[in-house]
Amino acid sequence: AVLAIMARRFWCDTAVCRRRIFCEQFDHGVLSRYARRTQRLETIVHHLGLALGGRPGAAFATRLMMPVSKDTLLRVVRRRAVDQTDELRVIGIDDFAFRRGQSYGTIVCDLERRKPVTLLPDRALETSRAWLAKRPSISIVARDRGGGYGEAIAKGRPEAQQVADRWHLMENSSRAFLDAVAKSMRQIRQSVGGNDIDPELLTYAEKLQYEGYRRRQETNEAILKLANIGTSIRQIVRQTGHSRKL
Repeated sequence: AVLAIMARRFWCDTAVCRRRIFCEQFDHGVLSRYARRTQRLETIVHHLGLALGGRPGAAFATRLMMPVSKDTLLRVVRRRAVDQTDELRVIGIDDFAFRRGQSYGTIVCDLERRKPVTLLPDRALETSRAWLAKRPSISIVARDRGGGYGEAIAKGRPEAQQVADRWHLMENSSRAFLDAVAKSMRQIRQSVGGNDIDPELLTYAEKLQYEGYRRRQETNEAILKLANIGTSIRQIVRQTGHSRKL
């Protein structure tokens, strides 16, 4: 569907007027100057670019019957990041993978408005420090527990308060809880009487893990049984086929 906009034009009769023709303007929330899309459609394109990127976003936009090219999606995202005029006060900074295990960048988000601000080309200390030093309005920076960004903040914005964001707090606390449970799993099973496991209730991955655990247990029991009746290590190796180190 195409939305046709009719705008009135006005001519100035003053001979010294440098701009003789004036075109009717629309509210910025409806249609920006020189825009080819309404502001609502521009917002949808922007969100598609942020969520899906260029090529996947263009494919999804076509399915929504509002075709747009991948280059336009990326251009809208970059333009809105550049057009950021409000002063930043509370930001979050973290790394992300351009290509996992090979190249990484840095993403900065405005936590008050809940939207990305910029993408830095790497996660080097000097890059983040230089970006932060140019923005004196920043007073609070949320980051992970890694020391790299903490040092960049301390050098670039020493007056800013450094805090841990909610995601990293939840991630770190859940990981610490799971580690503590894993270390005490044998005692927990003994206390609750959960040594007997029903294989039918396990997932495929859990079944593979449980079968490996049972094989190790059977091997240990067989070796210990032979050792308890006085069988030498050399004879145990011959009978079971396992290595001497095991």
